Amino acid sequence: MRAMKWGIYALLVLLAVIWLFPVVWVVLSSFKNKTELYSFPPTLWPSEFTLEHFRTAFDKGRFGTYFWNSTLVTVSSTLLLIVVNTMAGFALAKYRFKGDTILLVGFISTLMIPLEVIMTPIFRVIASLGLYNNLLGIIIPPAATPTGVFLVRQYLLTVPDELLEAARMDGAGEWRLFTRIILPICKPIIAVLAIFSFMWRWDDFLWPLIVISDPGKYTIQLALSNFIGEYNVDWGSLLAMSTITMLPVLLVFLAFQRYFVQGMVTSGMKG
Repeated sequence: MRAMKWGIYALLVLLAVIWLFPVVWVVLSSFKNKTELYSFPPTLWPSEFTLEHFRTAFDKGRFGTYFWNSTLVTVSSTLLLIVVNTMAGFALAKYRFKGDTILLVGFISTLMIPLEVIMTPIFRVIASLGLYNNLLGIIIPPAATPTGVFLVRQYLLTVPDELLEAARMDGAGEWRLFTRIILPICKPIIAVLAIFSFMWRWDDFLWPLIVISDPGKYTIQLALSNFIGEYNVDWGSLLAMSTITMLPVLLVFLAFQRYFVQGMVTSGMKG
């Protein structure tokens, strides 16, 4: 039994090493000088660490502008998503009104519709509102997601109705009920939404490519694709930008990880 346990651990460690190797190679290669970067056979560990690729990315590649654009889009979109999804999930979990079940089923059923199918209608709405080539055109559309609303609703179904009724009897209004009771209770599921939304928006490429045409408003993912030219690729700057791009998602996950598993488990406890 012990041998089987250690065998499983060894297999998991091996799989982790295989999965992490490309990431480690990208990070270490971003610190190599140009000569070592293109040397053959390639080396994993840099013989001398240098920041020249990072300086090139910020100075010549305008990486600072793209990083700010992505940060603005991701943070704004995530905050908006948390507010809208928690409100919608709270309403569907704790209020009863005519057609609430039909509304929930219809909302959840949109999960089966591929994004590519509704991309053209969404773009036409964005264009008609004057949000084409505007960062708001990236921030606003994902404000309400079926996945987020469903997770919040499932999570709040585990909250006793008696708790809310007691607060109402003490004179708490619906807004105070939401801000003082529901939001603190929802910390784990909010962490889940924050992590998912941050990853989706930070790594999003297709929708910004459609909505944004001004290079000065490019997000990081569009900027990374710009470094891949028709005849040559600035591999040093590309690797440096890729390394920095990984950090925000990693930091957000580390900040919210203690709530992440709790939120995912609890959101599926009750239907």
